[in-house]
Amino acid sequence: MDSYWQAAIRDKAVSDFDAIAMHLYAEQFKDNPIYQQFCTLIGKRPDNVHTVNDIPFLPIAFFKSHLVQTGSWHPQTEFRSSGSTSNTTSRHLVKDLVWYQEVTDWGFKEVFGDPASWCWLALLPGYLDREGSSLITMAEQFIKGSAYAESGFFLRDHDLLIQTVNKLIDRQVPIMLLGVTFALLQLADRQLNWGNGVHIMETGGMKGMGPELIREQLHHRLKTGLGIQSVSSEYGMTELFSQAYTNDLGRFVPTPTMHVTTRDIHDPFAFPGYGRTGRLCMIDLANYATQAFIQTDDLGRVYPDGHFDVLGRMDGSDLRGCNLLIGEL
Repeated sequence: MDSYWQAAIRDKAVSDFDAIAMHLYAEQFKDNPIYQQFCTLIGKRPDNVHTVNDIPFLPIAFFKSHLVQTGSWHPQTEFRSSGSTSNTTSRHLVKDLVWYQEVTDWGFKEVFGDPASWCWLALLPGYLDREGSSLITMAEQFIKGSAYAESGFFLRDHDLLIQTVNKLIDRQVPIMLLGVTFALLQLADRQLNWGNGVHIMETGGMKGMGPELIREQLHHRLKTGLGIQSVSSEYGMTELFSQAYTNDLGRFVPTPTMHVTTRDIHDPFAFPGYGRTGRLCMIDLANYATQAFIQTDDLGRVYPDGHFDVLGRMDGSDLRGCNLLIGEL
């Protein structure tokens, strides 16, 4: 079935997303025991789910308490969340790592062009210190695929990173600096003047290193401290194979395999309306082998063009995943 779903997603995710989602819902109801039990308990079965809007979203917490998968298969590897405020981490089984890499490459290419055309510099302390990070897997993929030998991880070596960037700027090499918030802010304290040749991709998350910031504040501090004009945000998490990236307006643009909606924070079946705050829910077709319909713990707004904002976390939920910056409510 892997070849069937992968081919269908490649060929029709853009042109016929809803049809694939409905088919996948029926498949996951049938072959995903956790999802079937959940749907049955809330009275949402294939006989009364007639449109994509009727499909129920599995709360993301199930990835902490259960091994969530559709069908019976042995994983090649697994992704784990950082568990920054809890000892219990989410686990996402990976049936086909090559598929994850393909989806990640496709999504980035849709927004920024060929990832191989960038020199990738990764500043991801905390993530490199543990196993099972989907973010590290993505970064490794882009680094290995880059046309530039200087691409690599710099952990906490800011001096070497600055030297490398300066040399690349002199050669007019396009630079993509991928980093977690607290590490980028530490770098910005150096008061650099890199100019337009450097693009920052922040993944969010202070990981207990300081207060969470409004995204506009963070981007202003990075632009000022690094002397650059271009900062983007990446939205991703352990439980999703797909990512989203901010556009020039500061809204997240989901990649072709992912659609985003919201649900009322008091009624998990009600859509609060475009531009109104609700709990973000994801349809990620790339998760065909695990769980494609996920209710996150993030608050946000969705707009008619499918773009979305991330405004923060639900009360009592863990600060985890990529891009946990607080938006303006």
